[in-house]
Amino acid sequence: MQHFSFSATAVLLVVTTAVSLIALYMAPRLLDQCAFRPYAVWRGQQRDSLYLAGFVHANLLHLAVNMWCLWMFGTVLERRIGATWFIVLYVLALVTSHLPTLFKERNNPRYASVGASGAISAVLFAYIVYFPTSELYLLFLPIPIQAWIFGILYLAYSAYAGRDRGSRINHDAHFWGAVTGLLFVLVLDPGAWARLL
Repeated sequence: MQHFSFSATAVLLVVTTAVSLIALYMAPRLLDQCAFRPYAVWRGQQRDSLYLAGFVHANLLHLAVNMWCLWMFGTVLERRIGATWFIVLYVLALVTSHLPTLFKERNNPRYASVGASGAISAVLFAYIVYFPTSELYLLFLPIPIQAWIFGILYLAYSAYAGRDRGSRINHDAHFWGAVTGLLFVLVLDPGAWARLL
């Protein structure tokens, strides 16, 4: 009898894609129910949105980019650190990447964001510590680019996009997710940082 095993990355990808598509096309109220609203969370309401917001996305492009990055970097990182540590990193980053926004937007009742961007950023930057010179091919750039350069471009884009206060995408979470990923590897595997430096 053949046994099938699913990686944590694949499970996260399937669940997030399914929930996001349901929220986008079948149950729009789910998008609003899961959205991270610092004003409410700061006042003790909707605290579960700190992580639930990571399972719904603002639009199909937002979902596709995040899931593409999850698959591309997550599968390799998970093999390197193991499924348990990978899940710990992902869940930790879902929460920690929202905390600065929680403080920053705590008095703004109109602010709401969705997406797994913080967790994806943590996965990406943990990957970069282990594989800084791995070469990536991007759809809009048909030449290879090293992972560490991609990381810098990713953060630069996030800083630029974060100026749009009307977006439902929390671009600040990209930065804090990156910090979470870098610190996570520093604590879990200091030797990886030593090899990097």
